[in-house]
Amino acid sequence: MQYNAKAPYIVETHWQIEEVLDGDSIIISHRFTKLKKEIRLYGLDAPEVKINRKMKEDEEKSSLPAQLLLQFGLQSLHFVLLVAPPKTVVTIITEKENYYDYWNRQLGYVILPSGLCLNELLLQNGYAKATQHYYCGKLAEYQAMNRQAQLNNIGIYSQVKVF
Repeated sequence: MQYNAKAPYIVETHWQIEEVLDGDSIIISHRFTKLKKEIRLYGLDAPEVKINRKMKEDEEKSSLPAQLLLQFGLQSLHFVLLVAPPKTVVTIITEKENYYDYWNRQLGYVILPSGLCLNELLLQNGYAKATQHYYCGKLAEYQAMNRQAQLNNIGIYSQVKVF
């Protein structure tokens, strides 16, 4: 782990994706120590891939049926598997002031070998929406990316106006 006491971020290298849980959560492992942990992507929310408490909440908020939200969740999952499949080497960037979510998962920006940010790819391609529930310093930018995907009718937004 690289650590700069003056920087607002912690940068962790030598990790690889072990498992993609859904469109906004992954399990990573350290390439040398084999330590594993879950990373919840900053600033966005993707539909769920199984019926659970959050799915019920999303169903009420969006007025969309759970079965449709489930299809959207699987689309988001497949997008992540396409751009960041298991064994992809990643760098995790975490804001020092905003390290864990409510469920005690580490929050992170997931940087791919190309230098692109997985969080931003999901938003730009319409497979997740920006949300303040997983607040990050880039929230305003993420909201703008989300709005552009809506306006361009891409990803999930090609099928519905909101999710």
